Amino acid sequence: MFTGNGIKIFTGTSHPELAEVITRRLGVTLGKAEVTKSGVGESQVRIIESVREDDVYIINTGCGEINTALMEVCIMIHACKIASAKRITAVLPLFPYARQDKKDKSRAPITAKLVANMLQKSGCDHVITMDLHASQIQGFFDVPVDKLYAEPSSIQYIRTTFDLSEIVIVSPDAGGAKRATSMADRLGVDFALFHKERKKANEVSRMVLVGHVKDKIAVLVDDMADTCGTLCLAAQHLSEAGASKVYAMVTHGILSGNALKNVEQSALEKLIVTNTLPQAENVEKCAKIEVIDIGNVLAEVIRRSHYGESVSKLFDEVPY
Repeated sequence: MFTGNGIKIFTGTSHPELAEVITRRLGVTLGKAEVTKSGVGESQVRIIESVREDDVYIINTGCGEINTALMEVCIMIHACKIASAKRITAVLPLFPYARQDKKDKSRAPITAKLVANMLQKSGCDHVITMDLHASQIQGFFDVPVDKLYAEPSSIQYIRTTFDLSEIVIVSPDAGGAKRATSMADRLGVDFALFHKERKKANEVSRMVLVGHVKDKIAVLVDDMADTCGTLCLAAQHLSEAGASKVYAMVTHGILSGNALKNVEQSALEKLIVTNTLPQAENVEKCAKIEVIDIGNVLAEVIRRSHYGESVSKLFDEVPY
């Protein structure tokens, strides 16, 4: 039985709702901390309660004012470190700057590595994140990184919502083929993918469907949806290829710019996202958005981490 002794959970300003879900699930109270901004825009943090010899978890996600969110985490880690916390874990459901993970152009920075260095220099002992954009980011750290997956929650949703005999899992690009084939294999359904050619970094010029979707319910799966241009274009191609309905499932619903308008006007029946980022406002603005709660997964990994239990079980099943 989880007693909550020796554990403290704090949150920054980026996603306090998720922190509330996690603490409620664990049956502990959220740690008291003041996180404010000064007149010149500096983040100011004050940890109000003692953390001496405690196992501390700091929850913040990479959204909204992302630089503010990142600085809040680093300052909170530092504040707990110099207040004699026993161990400090950064819980970052969406890892900041995850898409800047390689030097893809001359003189381009590898910002994800810089973020890893910042967290470690602040005093972070452990990182928990979900569906990293690139798995090699784990190698940027010299401390343990637990990368969780939304796949078990997504599979549970598909099993309880659809007739599996009508389903085909579709990857919107070749890069996501591994994720999509893994889901298709576990569900025992067919798989298809798109080959796409880009004009610019976030502009798709041409998409070619590989696989059969005629008279099937196509479920597009991806790790994140930003402007939703790729997903909406893929949904249009799937409809033209004879798919009876098209759904999309993504872990991180960033939904920036005209994303909600694009989704509303697209061939998608629904865009299913997790709550790694705040979604309440998006759900109000767009009727096609549906949210899967992954707070129980993050709560369980915190519990297991605190007691020194294995977390690999969570790679395949949803905790109850």
